Amino acid sequence: MEGTIYSLIPAVLMLILVLTTRRVLLSLGTGIVVGALLIHEFNIVDSLQQIWLVFRDIFYTEDGWNLGSIYLLVFLVLLGIMTVVMTASGGSKAFGEWAIQKVKTRRGAQLVPSFLGVLIFIDDYFNSLAVGQVSRPLTDRYKVSRAKLAYFIDSTSAPITVITPISSWGAYIIGTLGSIFVAAEVTEFQPLEAFVKMIPLNMYAFAAMLLVFLVAIFRIDIGAMRTHEKRAVETGQVVDPAKQTMSADMKENAVVNENGKIMHLLIPIIVLVVATVGTMLYTGYLETEGKATILTMFENTNVNLSLFVGGLCAVAVGLMMYIFLSGTKLSVAKVIKDGSMSMMPAIYILILAWMIGAIIETIDTGGYLAELVQQYSFNVNFLALLLFVIAGFMALATGTSWGTFGIMLPIAAQIAIEYDVDLVLPAMAAVLAGSVFGDHCSPISDTSILSSTGAGANHMDHVITQLPYAFVSALAAGLGYLIFGFTGEVMISLTVTLLFIVMIAVLFIVIKRNAK
Repeated sequence: MEGTIYSLIPAVLMLILVLTTRRVLLSLGTGIVVGALLIHEFNIVDSLQQIWLVFRDIFYTEDGWNLGSIYLLVFLVLLGIMTVVMTASGGSKAFGEWAIQKVKTRRGAQLVPSFLGVLIFIDDYFNSLAVGQVSRPLTDRYKVSRAKLAYFIDSTSAPITVITPISSWGAYIIGTLGSIFVAAEVTEFQPLEAFVKMIPLNMYAFAAMLLVFLVAIFRIDIGAMRTHEKRAVETGQVVDPAKQTMSADMKENAVVNENGKIMHLLIPIIVLVVATVGTMLYTGYLETEGKATILTMFENTNVNLSLFVGGLCAVAVGLMMYIFLSGTKLSVAKVIKDGSMSMMPAIYILILAWMIGAIIETIDTGGYLAELVQQYSFNVNFLALLLFVIAGFMALATGTSWGTFGIMLPIAAQIAIEYDVDLVLPAMAAVLAGSVFGDHCSPISDTSILSSTGAGANHMDHVITQLPYAFVSALAAGLGYLIFGFTGEVMISLTVTLLFIVMIAVLFIVIKRNAK
């Protein structure tokens, strides 16, 4: 079954179930079970053992404790505690009251997370969670649905980090390019130089970010997003009441302290930012053995450990401020309990997403898709377009953009070198673009899970509402790669991509006005 067309079954089945039932845990669990059965040719005992091993490996492997995943899971718990502390202290309420005086319109409230999403480019995980923390009190006050907030977060976090050299993504990609160039004996480019030249060729990233701002400014609500926004505006319910959970929210009858100040929200967030970025630089410095630059530090940093340290510091500071706050308040034990429990839905989804990711890796879905690229002849001028589509589908099926990078970047370089070394950079840029697109569409993508968590949105609501925008951006990027195939001109192709996004926005605005 491995590396054959049957390797697509778990991913395709899981995606169909997610979209038809919207029951994420059931769909992920089904994909895991079916994948394990296929791997072991329906031997039930071996399949159950496989399921146990992929679960165990999240926490403990043959090499010892899997600290990376443990740090991230604990960070999510810390984030939940931090959120409840800021809410119970009245900090979120105070910030919302202050922000509503400074930001005068609903449009302005939507532009805040859009700009923050672009400005916080250090890491997509950090971006998703930090932007959600800061923006939620403001968007709630202006009755912006959590689904739209999650879209703003998700569609700026990965697109900005994938084109920024000084980010965890940029450092990883530059390091990968270096190893590919050495293996393929490419001497025409240095890794950093190649990355910078690839930036304008990453057309999906620019299309997605431009669409975010157009959506915020002109209220372009497509598909299911229209339902969520209409309910939020008319009733003030920013989350579907039928799907309301404790995730990232206090219960309605929870005590909110009336003496809270803005500092009860801002100081924990500032501590989170400073401690996380500081630890990222420090852990990266330790790995460079005295040859540290900003780029090498981000290339070698331990992101999950940094998030854990930042979250621990922020929670410690937030709890200390809460303890010394006067007035009626919840017990610290209840704050910790409520905060921890609020993150359980996200943690369950993330664990199952990791498990099905491991199953899909074992059954070699990515390898099968990669083989398809190499088997069939095609017009090499449209290599970038083909790789964009293949990488998009691979990231959608596997739920990992980084995994798709690892598989497809070397293949893209290898194919391009066979024809023309000048095609290497466009081919690899298209892989990056397609990977982010697929990541945006995948319900098992960790960045999508964390974006919905940061926004306090129902996860499947976020996936479903983001899909139309992701496809519009992908269509624009695909048109850009098509034009690039005909002309070979980067800026013309990027301009066409962005103009297409603008035209779609104008068309939607005209249709909406005529419908009134």
